[in-house]
Amino acid sequence: MARRDWYWYDFLLVTGDAYVDHPSFGTAIIGRVLESEGFRVAVLAQPDWHSCADFAAMGKPRYGVLISGGNVDSMVANYTVAKRRRVKDTYSPGARPGLRPDRAVIVYSNLARQAFGRIPVVIGGLEASLRRFAHYDYWEDRVRRSVLQDCGADLLSYGMGENSMTEIAHRLAAGEDVHEITDVRGTAFLARSADVCRFPSVTCPGFHEVSTDKEEYARAAMLQYREHDPVRGRAVIQDQGDRILIVNPPAYPLTTEQLDRVAELPYVREAHPMYDELGGVPSIREVRFSVIHNRGCFGACNFCSLAFHQGRIVSCRSHESVLREVEQLTRHPGFKGYIHDVGGPTANFRHPSCEKQLRDGMCPNRACLAPEPCPNLDAGQDDYLTLLQEIRAVPGVKKVFIRSGIRFDYLLLDPDGELFGEIVQHHVSGQLKVAPEHCVSHVLDCMGKPHIEVYEEFQKQFEDLNRKYGKDQYLVPYLISSHPGCTLSDAVSLAEWLNRAGRQPEQVQDFYPTPGTLSTCMYYTGIDPRTMKSVYVPKDPHEKAMQRALLQWKRPEKRQLVLQALRETGREDLIGWGEECLLRPDRKDRTGGGKEARTKAPKKRKTGWAVPKEKKGKPRRRK
Repeated sequence: MARRDWYWYDFLLVTGDAYVDHPSFGTAIIGRVLESEGFRVAVLAQPDWHSCADFAAMGKPRYGVLISGGNVDSMVANYTVAKRRRVKDTYSPGARPGLRPDRAVIVYSNLARQAFGRIPVVIGGLEASLRRFAHYDYWEDRVRRSVLQDCGADLLSYGMGENSMTEIAHRLAAGEDVHEITDVRGTAFLARSADVCRFPSVTCPGFHEVSTDKEEYARAAMLQYREHDPVRGRAVIQDQGDRILIVNPPAYPLTTEQLDRVAELPYVREAHPMYDELGGVPSIREVRFSVIHNRGCFGACNFCSLAFHQGRIVSCRSHESVLREVEQLTRHPGFKGYIHDVGGPTANFRHPSCEKQLRDGMCPNRACLAPEPCPNLDAGQDDYLTLLQEIRAVPGVKKVFIRSGIRFDYLLLDPDGELFGEIVQHHVSGQLKVAPEHCVSHVLDCMGKPHIEVYEEFQKQFEDLNRKYGKDQYLVPYLISSHPGCTLSDAVSLAEWLNRAGRQPEQVQDFYPTPGTLSTCMYYTGIDPRTMKSVYVPKDPHEKAMQRALLQWKRPEKRQLVLQALRETGREDLIGWGEECLLRPDRKDRTGGGKEARTKAPKKRKTGWAVPKEKKGKPRRRK
């Protein structure tokens, strides 16, 4: 501040992450956007929450305090799905855990009030965005009120907040009272009466109803999801008890010109040097030489928070802007010639799903891709193909990889079919990450994913293209265990499907009920909010452990769990010596003892799946 000749400042920007000045981090984006608008912004990263001393250290800001929990919800950052404390936090220096409080937005807001008294407090970021309505909280196993009600802030900015925060900042600087700023898209506030709402509105069940009646919770969740559309969405009003929550319609997506401007602000693209002695900030490593080219996702997976945060309308940067960023990366002293990713929420989305979407908004009662693609879907992907080719041609670039999610069902719909071949030839770093998630149709329907036949066709074409181009590359499939709708028998079916493929997945994720998703609604209510029909929900920790173990059935430490699962589901036929069997019998169960009984099962056909890490290296010698 002294070097900039600053003896006062406008906004204090508080974050639960270590400060990384890179456009993959929301705090850096908001800080740089406000700076470009002429405001003086001070960043307070991971303050000590045991007192308000860190907040008061730089004095009171002129206009207000802006608070974010960080790039992820603070509870997700601090706890595993088993509700155990994490041992690492990649958004903290040296991956050290415990530097952000639980429910960071609430804690930081209270500390700001202690430090500065009556001052405008605006909360934003993913944690505030997904908790803007009354919501189910997995860690307390109950419904909590809107985070606005709990933290006492004046305004909540949800979604990608560049436009809303810029408007709020200018209006505060002009002397407008924060309580009069009630007409900004992409914001929410509390009021004594719904009469102050400035937009066409709809009322959803209130906190008392959704916290005592699970059907009402499901109806509220679906209404909130359907109204999250900038074209046709209305303001949503929800009674919080003593006050009324008013959530204005979402902000419009940034135009290509606006996205270019935000992406090309003068980011240093590194973690703050004060973290160097502490081991740096690990989260910068994956994105340092990556490029974000789009926003939004019309894939609409039910377990993903993107649809309720960034929204389902895709917007993208211009080729010229992306190429300028790549050229800048080639001048970085640590650049070795490899662009690690050209992606975003979904790498191969470069335009809205259809023309109707821009005119009328997203369809409220159907998804674009699952369970089957919409007939109106525009699946042309030549623009992304051209962008990749142009990046490859930049001097100094040796290789361009795609490591963020490829939507494989969308890739198969490409009318030209050229992108798939280009990806296999030039853009796979040995392994390509894709997300089939499961193989059982009714589970995939609960997830909002295409049926497994689509993935199997993708896998076949991937293998064919690898043979055609002489490549030795593999798929890394992401799978979810214990998702709502998945019974123990369904988990056995998934294990059988994996066994037939001849590989085990490297990564398996137990379903994590994070705020604001339709899958979390199913988990809490046992109801699919799209149909209001009941859904089986695996909640027993032992059953969840069995479901996960089934996907890693070859691991010795999982054997007893797998045995129990097979017996409980009446699938002892999968215990034996046949090729289709998951487990070999216990020694005490083996009879005959002859050569025939001990004959090994024939080797399974290799597929384009990544070899599990534990299988690499020299085999252990038997004693």
